[in-house]
Amino acid sequence: MICSIIKHERVVTTLPKAKAMRRNLEKVITLGKNKTLARYRRAISMLRDEEAAKKLFDELGPRYANRPGGYSRVLRLSEHRIGDGGDRAILELVDNNVLAAQIAKAEEAAAHDHDHDHDEDED
Repeated sequence: MICSIIKHERVVTTLPKAKAMRRNLEKVITLGKNKTLARYRRAISMLRDEEAAKKLFDELGPRYANRPGGYSRVLRLSEHRIGDGGDRAILELVDNNVLAAQIAKAEEAAAHDHDHDHDEDED
């Protein structure tokens, strides 16, 4: 699950899982702040995913280089899980651009649809 958080920078899960994963995620990101061969190998052994380890050292490490901790946050969601009514939460990295990218993509799609509808009206 830590690999998913590193790759996507935001994951929706249950509240207890989010709180438990936060501790391990903080440790892995701290490991990624200094890129040495030993730390890289240790990250791969913990994550079991080279792509996630590469992103950890190339993007996340430099992003949080001057931050002493607190790389992630847990946001509670108001709706409960349908099957068992469990509390849901979002575990996300601080200073991410996931939401901004989603908004830009939605605006681009809306503009494309608007242009496409306008072109059909002219025919």
